[in-house]
Amino acid sequence: MCEREAAAVPFEIRAAVPGDEVAIAGLIHELAEYERLSDECTVTPESLRAHLFAERPAVEALVATSEGETVAYALFFSTFSTFLGQPGLYLEDLYVKPAHRKRGIGGACLTALGRICRERGCARLEWAVLTWNELAARQYRKLGAAPLEDWRTWRLTGEALERLAQGSGGA
Repeated sequence: MCEREAAAVPFEIRAAVPGDEVAIAGLIHELAEYERLSDECTVTPESLRAHLFAERPAVEALVATSEGETVAYALFFSTFSTFLGQPGLYLEDLYVKPAHRKRGIGGACLTALGRICRERGCARLEWAVLTWNELAARQYRKLGAAPLEDWRTWRLTGEALERLAQGSGGA
């Protein structure tokens, strides 16, 4: 997709292909540890493969490789804005191994996502950042991104989601 050289060590950003799910799953577990959420991380290479490379994929991924090693990934999926009447992309995760940070890899992943948005006619690229991750927030502000202060993310999981699916969600 795109290549870049920083500090004389080249890296490549490309779409994930079958076989990448093992490295991506490992990086997801690293991200979960960084975000202090390891106890919630149950992803496996098999579950990723089933959703990344299905007939109708639920998610897509970019990977960054350097010297034969997968050093970063960006996991994203399609969204749709009813108000704009246009598609968008949601960036679920962007993670760069600590030893490979400050080489422009994260920025190159975001640039690649911006190009995908443009190619697909997307009106927006959105993502969430943990409130304590000010380092990431500073980087995103430099890009021109802004937090949506008026919106709060809500989530149903586990038993509550099952109750809703059974029609006994209490609504």
